[in-house]
Amino acid sequence: MSRVEAIRKIVEQSPNDPFPRYGLAMELKNTGAHDDAHAAFEDLERRHPGYVPQFLMHANLLAAMTRVPDARACLERGIAAAQKTGNQHALGEMQQALDQLSADD
Repeated sequence: MSRVEAIRKIVEQSPNDPFPRYGLAMELKNTGAHDDAHAAFEDLERRHPGYVPQFLMHANLLAAMTRVPDARACLERGIAAAQKTGNQHALGEMQQALDQLSADD
């Protein structure tokens, strides 16, 4: 069984836990399955919009896919989620990433 299959099984066993879904999206990203990773991140955000760690990683994936406007929008949603939860560390990282995307234009 591949790592992706193993993580999918965990997602099935814990459908309301965002962490396995995040792990699945990251594993897909790391294996180069960018479209599948993007779909997994979208599903994660739809199910768990307050799960802050997803946003920076999803935005990085979108930027790597040359989908910079989508990456910006993702970071903006992440910044809002981080502000809502008081996650200053993630807020700072995402603001820096957003500033960098703007500087690269």
